[in-house]
Amino acid sequence: MKNKNNFFNREQFLAKLAQENIWDVIIIGGGATGLGAALDSAARGFKTLLLEQSDFAKGTSSRSTKLVHGGVRYLAQGDISLVYEALKERGRLLNNAPHIVKKQAFIIPCYDWFSELKYLVGLKLYDWMAARFRFGTSNYLGKEKVLQLLPGINGKGLKGGIEYYDGQFDDARLAVNLAQTCAEKGGVLLNYVQVKGLLKGPNGKIIGVTAYDLENNREYKLNSKSVINATGVFVDEILDMDTPARKPLVKPSQGVHLVLNKSFLNGQKALMIPKTPDGRVLFAVPWHDHILLGTTDTPLQNHSLEPVALEEEIEFILETVSKYLVPAPSRKDVLSVFAGLRPLAATDNDSDSTKEISRSHKIIVSESGLLTITGGKWTTYRKMAEDTIDRIIKVAGLNPVDCNTSNLKIHGFLNQNDENPLSIYGSDKIHITALVDVEPQLGDKLHERMPYIQAEVIWAVRNEMARNIEDVLARRLRVLFLDARAAIEMAPKVAALMAKELKLDLEWEKSQISNFETLASQYLLEPYSADKKIFDEPVIN
Repeated sequence: MKNKNNFFNREQFLAKLAQENIWDVIIIGGGATGLGAALDSAARGFKTLLLEQSDFAKGTSSRSTKLVHGGVRYLAQGDISLVYEALKERGRLLNNAPHIVKKQAFIIPCYDWFSELKYLVGLKLYDWMAARFRFGTSNYLGKEKVLQLLPGINGKGLKGGIEYYDGQFDDARLAVNLAQTCAEKGGVLLNYVQVKGLLKGPNGKIIGVTAYDLENNREYKLNSKSVINATGVFVDEILDMDTPARKPLVKPSQGVHLVLNKSFLNGQKALMIPKTPDGRVLFAVPWHDHILLGTTDTPLQNHSLEPVALEEEIEFILETVSKYLVPAPSRKDVLSVFAGLRPLAATDNDSDSTKEISRSHKIIVSESGLLTITGGKWTTYRKMAEDTIDRIIKVAGLNPVDCNTSNLKIHGFLNQNDENPLSIYGSDKIHITALVDVEPQLGDKLHERMPYIQAEVIWAVRNEMARNIEDVLARRLRVLFLDARAAIEMAPKVAALMAKELKLDLEWEKSQISNFETLASQYLLEPYSADKKIFDEPVIN
């Protein structure tokens, strides 16, 4: 059964490339920043095209700490304007996507009276700044209450704790829903289309891009009144196409996360460690029935689409949480480890410390008219998009139209968020259950340790532009980020379901499984081993 409202379709989008002579706005990059800008542009009525070289949110935007937050850390650093803006956007995200975003209680354990006072005062200020967008009220908790709410916390020397509220979400799921919302507004979005060059007129101004469809091996010359570079850690590659041998704009920072069984923090509250030995903040957050630990903040010189956690980052997280959790997790308890790169806007300061680099977004317009947006964070994606499109209107001389995304409901909007694993799809949940009604076997689980069912794979291919196993198991479903071994073990079933849906052969299945096993092994701290080859798994007919 196919959803009659299948508006988010790669083949249909490719057909539109041939139909459109000139776009108002072409956006390069399909992460939070690019998708936000594309949605804002399309919502204002501009002919909008987004091109992503890999999958939507493949990079940084699927590898966050899954927090929608004002940034308690930035408040401590005195970045009041960033925190104020983020708190406002946090509230808007909850209002516009309540099927994805939820309120989350955090507890800061305190082992001396001064910490209790300092954090309570600071978080009362945090509440006050949020005003009508407040998620809850910060409170002092006694020792016994902290032990009750955080069953895994180390009680030795514990004086009490401070409870405060922020937001939590599924980053890759929000990215897909933003893309779908953009498409509903008339936008065209394509994954696996790489921009190879910039087109310029006789006066040196940008008039479009050269793009290459990696699936169909076809090149396109696409004309546009404006081009936005929203490629995160890759912004310098696009800028080099415009002005070779220029000074880099971005200084990447790597953040690493470890995922554990939920038993290590067996409750609904999250743990916030406000000060680690090197001044970082560390979280232990319930997420999809697991515990997410992170993050690190390591400056890097190089970047890639698939960054790898450094050994010292893994050890730092395990060593730090060992002081707070009982029993302390070890390497063998880590179900998945993943790394993400932050595109921090570089400063003139030569310091290697990422604390010296601004978390605020930065917009730069080149002489050619190319607009580059970098920095920022997931929580403020909407405001970043508003600023970007406001600026491109002036740069390209587009018809001035006011931003209208402050209260725009995101695709899937449903003001109901229960414990059903399908509830994260919001209003699309009924379409997935309808697939099971027609073919009951699609209700079968893909793996005994995971709640995901076969119908979700079909839905991801038909309605969410998933093109390969990684798209499904890393981003449409979050298995690779939750339990890498489970992801490897369910890959054959996913490959078979996808091959049937996409009308691809057994060779494609085998290639996909092999490639995915190689990728997923990077998310394990110990090599994957199985009693038999993965290809021996039964294939779905």
